Amino acid sequence: MKENYKRNRYTFGIGTIGRDMSYTLISMYLMFYFTDVANITTADLFWVTGIMVAWRVVDAVSDPLMGILVDNTKSRWGKHKPWILIGMILTGIFILLLFWDFGLHGAAFVALFTFIYAGWALTYSLNDIAFWSYVPVLSQDQKERENIGAKARIFALIGTFFVVAGIVPLTNLFGKAVGNNQKGYFIFAAIVVAIMWLGQIVTLLGVKEPKGVSEVQQHTHFKDFIRAIFKNDQLLYIAIAMGLFMIGYTTTTSFGIFYFQYVYGDVNMYSIFAVILGLSQIFSLLIFPTVSKKLKRKTIYLFSTIFVVAGYVLFFFAPTNTMFFVGVGGVLIFVGQASIQLLMLLFLADTVDYGHWKLGKRNDSVTFSLQPFIYKIGGAAANGIVGITVVLAGIKGAPTGTILAANQQFVFKTAMFVLPLFCILIGYLIYHFKFKIDETKYAEIISDLHEKGEIE
Repeated sequence: MKENYKRNRYTFGIGTIGRDMSYTLISMYLMFYFTDVANITTADLFWVTGIMVAWRVVDAVSDPLMGILVDNTKSRWGKHKPWILIGMILTGIFILLLFWDFGLHGAAFVALFTFIYAGWALTYSLNDIAFWSYVPVLSQDQKERENIGAKARIFALIGTFFVVAGIVPLTNLFGKAVGNNQKGYFIFAAIVVAIMWLGQIVTLLGVKEPKGVSEVQQHTHFKDFIRAIFKNDQLLYIAIAMGLFMIGYTTTTSFGIFYFQYVYGDVNMYSIFAVILGLSQIFSLLIFPTVSKKLKRKTIYLFSTIFVVAGYVLFFFAPTNTMFFVGVGGVLIFVGQASIQLLMLLFLADTVDYGHWKLGKRNDSVTFSLQPFIYKIGGAAANGIVGITVVLAGIKGAPTGTILAANQQFVFKTAMFVLPLFCILIGYLIYHFKFKIDETKYAEIISDLHEKGEIE
């Protein structure tokens, strides 16, 4: 069993590298690609922004249905692996199509973009739900879940910050080599897709599913989905808290490249900044299992939130003639963010066992279908805020090298820092007052399930 645990920590974690690379590429840079690389018209940008926001909301609503699909799957490879495979292949194809220059404009461009973007969103969700709902299956031990989750988040961050740090220099390099910056982005996207496919193959071949849940899987109907979501009060509370956090976090990160281009005045510093933040997040996750042995999760969340608040305040007021204050603010934000995001994953996994204990039925994929739902709501809100701010702050159509005026910077910084911080704080307060599954309560739940013979 211990050998399987160690094997699963790494083979599961490796699968996140390319997944998070691909998600970061779309969620953080697709808008920048359209505005500053493909240079689509303002009218087309308006439609693209609206479609991205609207479709991700529609797609988010469909995620629980995909959770039902995964929960009801029976195959010789289990219920997760078939959909991880199908989802990863189709997601990669749609990513390549998003960065392919079809030479279209106007209604034809908008129609094709709608189809491709919808395809990416749906297939990524299918993969995401099947992948992350593995966490509560791989172990019912909280500390082992922390190890699995920490390793997965570290690998995911490696992928994320490869994209964040590499997108500017590598797309410029590829663009110069082929004589076209759009083609440079396509080459970069192709590399991301290849890494995603390879990493997911490691997970598919390497993860060994333990036999921890002895309950025979029952068919999940739509009414069971309604019951699993809305009767699980702890799931609802943590989903709302997680959603508010992701709206704030995703909005801030989506503005990053615009900040260094139009506020700081040196887009090349963005890659250096990203490396520093990536290392900070990895450090935060590496020490998380050690810290969790000494502090309760609720205390870790409190300290992490204090770090985030301090970072936002410092970043907002940071002068732009030096990287020092910008860098320190960023480190504080992302050290806290890394721990909070891991905690959210662990809280979500715990609500699977809580739902099993309270409702008498285990629905791990339906429960984890809320994760992409939350991420998409966060991404949709971020895309909408970025799209509107790009116009209001005077970024759209601004010549290369433009530095925003003081009033424009205030609009930009309010959208990048003030609104996100408000969301993050409200999310923390909901968790603090409403989420009750602490270490003691979880131990009681697992003990009771053992006594009932529903887990081994």
